[in-house]
Amino acid sequence: MLEMFQYDFMQRAFLAGIIIATLASLSGTFVVLKRYSMISETLAHSALVGVAVGLVAGYNPLWMAVAVALLSAWIIEYLRSTFTIYSDAILAILLSGSLAVAIIIVSLGGAFNNSLFSYLFGSILSVSKEDLIVISVVGTLSLALLLFYSRELYFIAYDEEVAQVRGIQVKMLNFLLVSVVAVIIALSIRVVGSLLIGALMVIPTVAALQYRVGFVKTIFISLLIALFSVIAGMTLSFYFSLPSGATIVLCVICIFIISLVSNKR
Repeated sequence: MLEMFQYDFMQRAFLAGIIIATLASLSGTFVVLKRYSMISETLAHSALVGVAVGLVAGYNPLWMAVAVALLSAWIIEYLRSTFTIYSDAILAILLSGSLAVAIIIVSLGGAFNNSLFSYLFGSILSVSKEDLIVISVVGTLSLALLLFYSRELYFIAYDEEVAQVRGIQVKMLNFLLVSVVAVIIALSIRVVGSLLIGALMVIPTVAALQYRVGFVKTIFISLLIALFSVIAGMTLSFYFSLPSGATIVLCVICIFIISLVSNKR
């Protein structure tokens, strides 16, 4: 098994995967508890618009994905908090619109190529040193923000109105959470793919919730599930020549099914 670490690209891939798994599972806990799971899919499709613009205009697709994902996150939170529109309706509208815009951009620009497909389905083995540095630095800052405001975010996730009465800056923290999630998703689409990142962010938390062991232990179990899925998925991907992103997601789903069945009794 250790022979795959002889290759530099596998070392970078494992480091990137571990970082993304940590960030996705921790942020996903707050997203799931807020009943906001579909925001991961919506922001992933929004980030794809940034990738399309970057590929067509010649800009760095990763930074364009971050910029568009952040803008979309702010629009979602603004509409949710200002207008009487259901959250799921907002997410559905933006998801469909983002995907439509991305398809039109790449169609007009002739950008239907391997680069685009690597962002759609993930290409963790092509992660460069520069990508790894960006993921590490931005990921560390995102993780620090989540941990620093974890108590407040936990309170808001369970009862937003009571949290506001208690003097917690609910609006600011909601914008902070969606911003962090947007950045994490934009960074993740190169590793897992825009069509699959939602699974890595949501399913580990849903699987961990089946054990009903409290907030802190749920986060810990979710983290373990995400890390194991990434390691197992990449190992299987290497030895059986399977798509890395899809294999990771299937590993997460298998663990979820095991959690569901084992805790039903």
